[in-house]
Amino acid sequence: MNEPLLIRRSARLMLLDPQGRLMLFRYDNGHAAPFWATAGGELQGEEDYRAAAVRELKEETGFTASIGPLLRERDDIFAVADQPPAHWFEQYYLVRCENAETPDRTGWTDEERVTIRNWHWWSLEEMHAAPPGTFRPDWLPELLQELIEGDSHA
Repeated sequence: MNEPLLIRRSARLMLLDPQGRLMLFRYDNGHAAPFWATAGGELQGEEDYRAAAVRELKEETGFTASIGPLLRERDDIFAVADQPPAHWFEQYYLVRCENAETPDRTGWTDEERVTIRNWHWWSLEEMHAAPPGTFRPDWLPELLQELIEGDSHA
């Protein structure tokens, strides 16, 4: 009989600079080919998603910015780092950054130091030119385009 999957919850950060670029980390977790994904991480203790987003922004980037609105939710099954597959519930929040800063890695966990290999501020054009499978989830370019188009109509 199969063991039931653990349920895990994660707050993810759509970090946008004034030029409409999205900061992503390149993860190499050993389960699949390396991929680019948002900053963020698992909720701790009794923490809610927004509180986790605030904590993860500080820990993973060192940036000072407000957590904006909830943009999207994701429900998927996947493995992270050296963990077995789990059932993940994620919430993606908008974070507008004043400039394209370099993340401060001081608050990174040992797991993050091993699995995060690089970071980059991605333009929409760069994201559209990237091969399939570059981003997780694969709809990140679509969400960035929605954000940019929403800004142009404001």
